[in-house]
Amino acid sequence: MQTQAGAGLVGVLCVFAFTANAQNDVILRVSGQISGGTVSLDREAISALPSVQIITTTSVTDGKHSFTGFLMRDLLDRLDAEGETVTAIAVNDYVVDIPMADFYDYDVIVADSMDGVALSRADKGPLWIIYPRDEHEVLQDIRYDYRWVWQLSQLEVR
Repeated sequence: MQTQAGAGLVGVLCVFAFTANAQNDVILRVSGQISGGTVSLDREAISALPSVQIITTTSVTDGKHSFTGFLMRDLLDRLDAEGETVTAIAVNDYVVDIPMADFYDYDVIVADSMDGVALSRADKGPLWIIYPRDEHEVLQDIRYDYRWVWQLSQLEVR
């Protein structure tokens, strides 16, 4: 499988180590209104993004946990994403539309580890969209809980 790359993606290629490896190396595909068409990211490409940490509670775990990953807005900015909505798709075909504004209004991350342990497919991984729910009371509303996509595999910018 190869990444479709257009002229607008040349600068992005310098930032990411996009993969052209076997399909099982790809853990996240991004498509839609981005530079260069569809982009496939492996763990190496994801680790090239600046890493951040959020300590927060979730609606599906007990207590506070430390999540590490990249800010969703960093990825969207590097791909020159344009649109109003990001459709997040999980391995189990769960689909939810997330307003792009969420990623700029809040420090939403795509986590690849929880409490220092890499997320596995058996436990909400390898990627999980995490909101800083303890920092903003509004994020404790159930409508935001639906946007916490675990086993994230695809993003479509529209």
